[in-house]
Amino acid sequence: MLNNMDYKENYDKVVSDLLRPIYITRSFKRWFAFLVVGLAISIFAYSLQIKLGLGVTGLRDITTWGMYISNFVFFVATSLVGMLITAVLGLLGIKWAAPLTRIAEIIALAFAAVAGLVIIIDMGRPDRLLNVFIYGRFQSPILWDLTVVITYTVISALLLYLPLIPDLKICAERLEKGHPLQRKLYQILSLGWSDHPEQVKIIQRGIRILSILIIPIALAIHTVTSWLFAVTMRPGWDSSIFGPYFVTGAFVSGTAAVILAMYFFRRNYHLKAYITDFHFDKMAKLLVLVSLVYLYFNINEFLVPGYKLKRADAVHLHALFSGHYAWIFWGTQVFGLILPIILLVFRFFRKPANAFVIALFVLAGSWLKRYLIVVPTMEHPFLPVQHLPPSFVVYTPTLIEITITMGTIFLALIIITVLSKFLPIIPIWEMVHSEEHNKKE
Repeated sequence: MLNNMDYKENYDKVVSDLLRPIYITRSFKRWFAFLVVGLAISIFAYSLQIKLGLGVTGLRDITTWGMYISNFVFFVATSLVGMLITAVLGLLGIKWAAPLTRIAEIIALAFAAVAGLVIIIDMGRPDRLLNVFIYGRFQSPILWDLTVVITYTVISALLLYLPLIPDLKICAERLEKGHPLQRKLYQILSLGWSDHPEQVKIIQRGIRILSILIIPIALAIHTVTSWLFAVTMRPGWDSSIFGPYFVTGAFVSGTAAVILAMYFFRRNYHLKAYITDFHFDKMAKLLVLVSLVYLYFNINEFLVPGYKLKRADAVHLHALFSGHYAWIFWGTQVFGLILPIILLVFRFFRKPANAFVIALFVLAGSWLKRYLIVVPTMEHPFLPVQHLPPSFVVYTPTLIEITITMGTIFLALIIITVLSKFLPIIPIWEMVHSEEHNKKE
């Protein structure tokens, strides 16, 4: 296991193992081609939306937010995993999380960047985006949301790049079969790294500062997103706990995403010696912890309005518990939250393959959960719905809408694929330096 490996004595082997996945393979070309084709189809669908307007989607006068905003909330939520793994666990000195920090940061950067694009996709006139900044009102949570999304994306990029500088130097020197231009790029991006003690001190100080800064920014990004809903009087959104409710839900989806990525990289990049069963066991336990907190907020979110049962809340809860959305609601709660908690308590289900399947259900449930937060509430306005066709009252995503939404997922996967293919997915220098530091102590 990596935890017990003497990194100094096995330095050459570690470097060789962790640089091997950087080389382009046929399977990578096939996977990348699939993603590019999927993205191209979604871009074509978006061109139709630009040309014909939002009428090609299921969005109407009643339901003005649908699949796009659900997808935006999901992307913002999942991006918080970078803060959880790199900042929180890193500042707490959790050593086992070290091999997973770059995976978490790549996911965070990809999802945060695409989240900003999803906002533009939802706009009927994306050419007016600058008006949000030029004429934005400080009282508008939308302005806050865009601001923290951009800030979080920038800090996530820095938190990915800063620990990567020593590894880029290793890539420039040790990537023997790499293209000369590729190695030259690594050399430039390494910023003259020479492993000097002063450079090490600067890197460590910078990582610590960014880790501290990203925690309030990450909490703000999803708290402000929750305020987009909570500052209204709509039943289902009129809640004082939406901030922590959204943040804990973000930890659930983000942790599940990291487990999925761990399994993919472990299997396809042949990293079983570095991403071990021990790491899956720890991440699965972390998923149980954050899921239990999220389950508490779920109970609170439905028990309180259910107990008071105001007329508007009764209509909303009926749609979720036994109405049109009951099968999605109960499927999400049971298979995306309750059952994973129960199963992951047992060690057998925390093994890599089993944890992968459970994390897949959790991540799918997390997306559907955002859909349930957005759509049913929009379909139940305070004013009576009169003289409107059913298509204006009941929201149904169109094929174009689904295709564009899938395109955002393809784009996030492309970003993750490119970064994980051209960068060492396991921090090489950081782990070696950490081992040497531990020996000195």
